[in-house]
Parts: sequence; C-alpha cells; structure tokens
Amino acid sequence: MISIASAQEVAATGANAAQSGGIMGFLPLILILVFFWFIMIRPQMKRTKEHKQLVESLQKGDEVVTQGGLAGRISKLGENYVALEAISGAEVLVQRAAIVLALPKGTLKSAL
Repeated sequence: MISIASAQEVAATGANAAQSGGIMGFLPLILILVFFWFIMIRPQMKRTKEHKQLVESLQKGDEVVTQGGLAGRISKLGENYVALEAISGAEVLVQRAAIVLALPKGTLKSAL
C-alpha cells in the first residue's frame, strides 16, 4: 500500500512540474518576440509612417532626392507621379513613393 501511495504522489508531483515547465517553455519564445518587436518591427513602422508623411507633404518647387539618387525640383504634381526638373528644362517623371528625401530650399543651386 505504501508503494502505491508513493507512486501516486510522485505522479501528481510530476504532473505539476510538467504544467509549470510548459509555461516556462514558452517564456524564451515570448522574450524573442518582444525583442524583435522593439528592435526590428517598431522602428520599421516608424520609418514607414515618416515616409508617408513626406510623400503627402510634397509641393511644387520642393527640392527632393529619389531612391536612385536623382536630385531635382518638383515642377508638376500628380496623384501617383511627380515631374522633377533635373537639369534646366529637362523633366523626369518619377513615382511619388520613389522620393526618399526632401532637401532644404536652395540646396540644388549651391550644389551646382
């Protein structure tokens, strides 16, 4: 009888340990997800939001730089496209999303 009672006690203790071990087993996974959220996902969301604000705030006459490195002054604005005056009189049509940087006024004159 004593051996049966001991076996039941050991089985009950093992079940409690398995339950707490299961919860503790997920803790590293949760910590990794939190780490990735603060290190990778959150900063990318912030950059995306800033780029969207930049693209929406573009106006005629702004000096900008595209993803390909083309710098120019906005001469025409469309819903999805922007005409850039890259060299005196030469216009290049680019997508609004391709604009990555707005330069301060007069930057292009001083650069040339």
